[in-house]
Amino acid sequence: MSYLFTSESVSEGHPDKTADQISDAILDAILAQDPYGRVACETLVTTGLVVLAGEITTTAQVDYEEIARQTIREIGYNRSELRFDAESCGVIITIHRQSPDIAQGVNKGQGLDPDLGAGDQGMMFGYACRETEEYMPMPIAYAHRILRELAHIRKHENTLMPYLRPDAKCQVTIEYTKENRPLRIHTIVLSTQHEEFAEDWRTMQKKIEEDVRTILLPRVLPLEMIDERTRLLVNPTGRFVLGGPHADTGLTGRKIIVDTYGGRAPHGGGAFSGKDPTKVDRSAAYMARYVAKNLVAAGIADEVLIQVAYAIGIAQPVSLYVNTFGTSRIGLSDTQIAERLLELFDFRPAAIIEHLKLQAPIYRPTAAYGHMGRKPEVISYSYTRCEVEQAPEGPRETLKKHTSTAETFPWERLDQVQRLREFFAVRETITN
Repeated sequence: MSYLFTSESVSEGHPDKTADQISDAILDAILAQDPYGRVACETLVTTGLVVLAGEITTTAQVDYEEIARQTIREIGYNRSELRFDAESCGVIITIHRQSPDIAQGVNKGQGLDPDLGAGDQGMMFGYACRETEEYMPMPIAYAHRILRELAHIRKHENTLMPYLRPDAKCQVTIEYTKENRPLRIHTIVLSTQHEEFAEDWRTMQKKIEEDVRTILLPRVLPLEMIDERTRLLVNPTGRFVLGGPHADTGLTGRKIIVDTYGGRAPHGGGAFSGKDPTKVDRSAAYMARYVAKNLVAAGIADEVLIQVAYAIGIAQPVSLYVNTFGTSRIGLSDTQIAERLLELFDFRPAAIIEHLKLQAPIYRPTAAYGHMGRKPEVISYSYTRCEVEQAPEGPRETLKKHTSTAETFPWERLDQVQRLREFFAVRETITN
């Protein structure tokens, strides 16, 4: 018997994702100046208001309010009629330093473990499969593709669908065979915020549905996955004019399933956005994805789930679990694979941070359309810092601009494939 599986994504203008992006924009601004900054930044957005809270310890000089406003501006909340916009919203800042008790366990040489310890206890998961070129489950991959393209049209080709506003949600249901192979797209649900461009809501809904069917979907979905039975539900309430933080309060960290695998794989519960990489909620989840993706690409299994768990303040993980769901192509049990992975990869937080180059301002792009299944890209970034020089006439302040580069989504690299193939003696070549 076939079965159905559904995943959802939300756009960058969704209230929770707006909050995530502000938190990660603040993190990036700090890491650009201070790679060792400790950041746990939470954001709340609602009608006319942004609240920034959390714990930050850093030497960076950061204008939190302006970062929040610029992020909101770039998302597209830039007009008063949206009832939440970058120019008029209030910004409340209530941020203090990281707890010294936590810092003691994380700082190298200060806690029970002489190494840099995990920033918290907990378990993190990584997953990969062969369903898409991204090595991601098809439902979440397609939902992300649809909303990324919808945002592209809104921002860069707005004559095609000129009524679009920033808030949107998409849900994709895939029908699978009993052998767990994707068969067809069963249902697409898309709700997108829009201008009130007609007096009758039925007229607006019909026009948006037609544009989604003829303009949006052909750009991002393979035609062979769509048939005459595929259901398309666009703005099923009929009207979606009010949206964003005015219609629904947003909080950092409420879309962790959107951020990962759309419910196809477990989630340890810890959110990502606004956290520096000493927080293993983030860095260890990225490492687990990195290892799982390279295992699948190397042909060791067609589907891999990895769980890694930590104790706060302790560097070495307390456990590593591997599940290949019976798809392993080598003569080893999942337990044996896990044991060998500990020989190949260093899961200590400091080693993860160093290997993946995580102490860089690469996090704002992760805060919408998923942290996994994205393409690495080298970016340039700059920041201006006020520096004080001592002169005979007294201190002199000068503004100095610094530039550098970093790679986004380094955990999506497939740079361990050959190493894994050699270590596990894989001879069969498999293409995704």
